[in-house]
Amino acid sequence: MQCRRKTLQRGFLRLNIQWRRDVAVNMLQAGIVGLPNVGKSTLFNALTRSRKAEAQNYPFCTIDPNVGIIEVPDLRLQPLAELSKSKKIVPAAIEIVDIAGLVAGASKGEGLGNKFLANIREVDAIVHVIRCFEDSNISHSTGNVDPVRDMDIINTELLLADLQSIENQLEKNLKKTKGNDKEAKENVELLRLLLEHLNGGNPAISLEVDSDTALRMKMFNLLTSKSVLFVCNVNENDILAGVENNKFVEAVNSYARQYGNASSCAVCAQMESDMCDFSSEEAEKFLKEYGVEHSGVSQLIRNVYSLLDLASFFTTGIDETRAWTFRKGLKAPQCAGIIHGDFEAGFIKAEVIDYNEFVSHHGWTGARDAGKVRLEGKEYLFKDGDITVFRFNR
Repeated sequence: MQCRRKTLQRGFLRLNIQWRRDVAVNMLQAGIVGLPNVGKSTLFNALTRSRKAEAQNYPFCTIDPNVGIIEVPDLRLQPLAELSKSKKIVPAAIEIVDIAGLVAGASKGEGLGNKFLANIREVDAIVHVIRCFEDSNISHSTGNVDPVRDMDIINTELLLADLQSIENQLEKNLKKTKGNDKEAKENVELLRLLLEHLNGGNPAISLEVDSDTALRMKMFNLLTSKSVLFVCNVNENDILAGVENNKFVEAVNSYARQYGNASSCAVCAQMESDMCDFSSEEAEKFLKEYGVEHSGVSQLIRNVYSLLDLASFFTTGIDETRAWTFRKGLKAPQCAGIIHGDFEAGFIKAEVIDYNEFVSHHGWTGARDAGKVRLEGKEYLFKDGDITVFRFNR
């Protein structure tokens, strides 16, 4: 019996470690959205380096969302691994979801609207893909290429869905105020403010509020309160000539700045998808033929990582060099808990050093000899690029 109990405990520990890693890496999702046939599935395949999503020249070739894990490119991992003589490298990862295309009227159930909106509600941030190239061989769901109109269609439907959600939540909270519910009264005040803001054609994310109010807004789970990255899907000629010469890209960039000061970028989804089966050396050679130094998808992944408000801290040693994903603003014990619950529960101190200091002093030994490794306590806020060893009570 005792032997069996120990076996079960070891099994539970392994499950707990795996669960912690899943929470750290896979909990947050970015959803790829856009009109039908703008290159969402092609981009998904490029991001995940797979052929998982069907990409065809007709609307609604995606019905059920495709989900994939994408590794976050990080040039800091290889130098760390070389200094530590690590046997393996484990990069950070995030989850990406390819969501079915939306059409005008989605908020009223048109097309796959209800399904589309439900899927968006489940993700943490939005990657909005817009077609920014003309090609008579590839159909467009609205007849011609017009990025501003296309973005307006998507964002109007999200806004209309939010208005309906706010009205429903307002009605429920008003009923609760009759019982002198203090929280309900605060919700009613904020919901009325949001209702006025959205009725003016503004997304919830552009409403300026304090940090406490912003936290309360998250409970409403509004579609237009999610962070957005606008992605211009360009063609190969634009990559050669430079995307700054594409009038559609400039229109998207301008639109993004007005949409809660959102970020935007450009990528050739088809070219990147064509490299799915290439090795890193083959991909580099392929890009050089186009005069391109870096993959657009690599930069896009880093942008999505930032969009989700994520950062990486590192552990490095002879067994492995690993990037651990954490939400910005977490303190040392919480980051320790990402690795294992026991690290957080028994947290004592964290040995911490900045990446650049670590590399310039050639690893742990040199950094410690130079007095560059700091001992940080429970109130320390972890920063992107921190390298650490946690001390804890076993």
